Amino acid sequence: MRRLTLTALDGVPEIAFGDDLAKVALDALAATGLALEEGDVLVVAQKVVSKSEGRLVLLKTVDPSAQAIELAAITGKDPRSMELVLAESRQVLRAKRDVVVVEHRLGYVMANAGIDQSNVAGGDAAALLLPEDPDASCERMRASLSAATGVDCGVVMNDSFGRAWRNGVVGIALGVAGMPGVVDMRGSPDRFGRALRVTQVAVADELAAAASLLMGQGSEGYPMVHARGVPYARRDGSMRELLRPRAEDMFR
Repeated sequence: MRRLTLTALDGVPEIAFGDDLAKVALDALAATGLALEEGDVLVVAQKVVSKSEGRLVLLKTVDPSAQAIELAAITGKDPRSMELVLAESRQVLRAKRDVVVVEHRLGYVMANAGIDQSNVAGGDAAALLLPEDPDASCERMRASLSAATGVDCGVVMNDSFGRAWRNGVVGIALGVAGMPGVVDMRGSPDRFGRALRVTQVAVADELAAAASLLMGQGSEGYPMVHARGVPYARRDGSMRELLRPRAEDMFR
């Protein structure tokens, strides 16, 4: 039987700067009655990674530039928040009332540079930035889990993204370690022997979205999800596999 099992982990506490997420995950796995096995993947919400890495910024410490003030006038957002967006971005692509879409310094095209104030201590007085290097964050957690258990697992960091041509948010992979970001199936046969010509599966995004169903978007409190039975071969991967090169982008 082909089966993928996803389990939201119980007992994950509120995360603070300096917390060891691998230890938190192992404690939560034990509280949920699970132990890591070869081939398992742990999906971790970006927010808890950012909190553990000290990516919280108090807005009172931010001095908005003229460009940030201009962007705030267009969007109706706090100029200090717009200064953080500019600092985290390569380019502002679109701005209108309540919306600013940028190319993040890591290459993601996203709203608000991924900066968030929900489920953050300090409320409107603070903002949470994305991790400096999500792939590296995942790899550190993977290495710590392997050292503690002797099991080689994968780690995916997910976050909620809007899509340009569809309503609503969906989970996507911000960082990947120990599993592919994309599986290239070009040249593989379909059920009738015809070779696939364009199929590349964003497996890390698919797993991130599935885990988001259990994590929730509000007060649920399940930022870690254990996955068993991911139906693709393991290898080292990166979120960079998921980013379309600018030269291939028909819309920019």
